Amino acid sequence: MRKPLIAGNWKMNTNITEAVTLVQSMLSGLDSIDGVDKVICPPFISLDAVKKCISGTSIKLGAQNMYFKEKGAFTGEISVNMLTGLCQFVILGHSERRQFFAETDEFVNNKIKAAFQAGITPILCVGESLEENEARCTQEVITRQVSKGLAEINPETQLIIAYEPIWAIGTGKAASGRQANSTISMIRSTVAELWQDNVAGEIRILYGGSVTGDNIAEFVSEPDIDGALVGGASLKADDFISIVKQTSEIKAAK
Repeated sequence: MRKPLIAGNWKMNTNITEAVTLVQSMLSGLDSIDGVDKVICPPFISLDAVKKCISGTSIKLGAQNMYFKEKGAFTGEISVNMLTGLCQFVILGHSERRQFFAETDEFVNNKIKAAFQAGITPILCVGESLEENEARCTQEVITRQVSKGLAEINPETQLIIAYEPIWAIGTGKAASGRQANSTISMIRSTVAELWQDNVAGEIRILYGGSVTGDNIAEFVSEPDIDGALVGGASLKADDFISIVKQTSEIKAAK
């Protein structure tokens, strides 16, 4: 059985003081919940401070991005070497990176390779736009993103994939549980074609897009959805704790 995972993507929110305050407000609540991997992904500036806060707890740390080069003249970038020993996860290929910073599937693929080589677990984000969804191109877009994102990479069960329909991110308009599960099932089939059925069966695939404490049950009740990549709700301690707690209870009951 795949262990569920809930990751909080804080995006470009909180300074160091705010990040520490937020973590401290959810620390005991999150640490007491079993059966779920809990990952917090604050901005780069707060990684070290948050790591100190969660030391000795069951909460894990993730970065929101990275560059695939080890070092060099890449002003403003954070290398995979800088994250090694600091965090266990890294979000790659998020739609905001693709949209606003022109990241291609090939570029994301290089980052995934670098993350695996450094022993950091990548969370590969895939998702279609509203226009692509309405044009019934979801399968084509997602299959391309998964196939090119994982090109020339050996089968790796530690990989996390997050399906985040762009039209649902930060809009308050989440996909239905059934819609999300159908697309995630297709993603799992794509991974099976690239690698092997047993690998695809072990990889955890999350849903992301306007996830809250009010709708998380609809998603994690579905058989192929292994958790969530949470945006805005991860900035609210009570809501994020509720999302993790409900996930634990629902998955344990299955």
